[in-house]
Amino acid sequence: MQKKPRVEQEDAMIDATWMAALLDSLKDPLLFADTGHIVRYMNKAAIAHYTGGESLLGSSLLDCHNPRSQQQMIEILRAMRDGRENERLITNNEKHRVYMQAVRDPGGRVLGYFERFEPPSESK
Repeated sequence: MQKKPRVEQEDAMIDATWMAALLDSLKDPLLFADTGHIVRYMNKAAIAHYTGGESLLGSSLLDCHNPRSQQQMIEILRAMRDGRENERLITNNEKHRVYMQAVRDPGGRVLGYFERFEPPSESK
């Protein structure tokens, strides 16, 4: 059996266009916010899902939530930065589940977080 040649690291890197295409292929909404809660990326499903769609890019995600949810998001991000939290289920109802997931650089520093939607679990 012949070994396939190893791909050089720079050739194996994924560029922003490729990554956006990958994330846009997800059927569920995915939104990334930085550590200031500013919306930096939305996949196509998120643009279609959120009121205001693409106009949310560059705005505060906190502005889209009530005061109780804002406080929860601030506290979760603080826990992520302190290393006490990586992911938390923040909504679980009959319509969907929403997770807040930390995004970290290779050194473990929190760059922000994404909100990930999932359909409700099916009854068994």
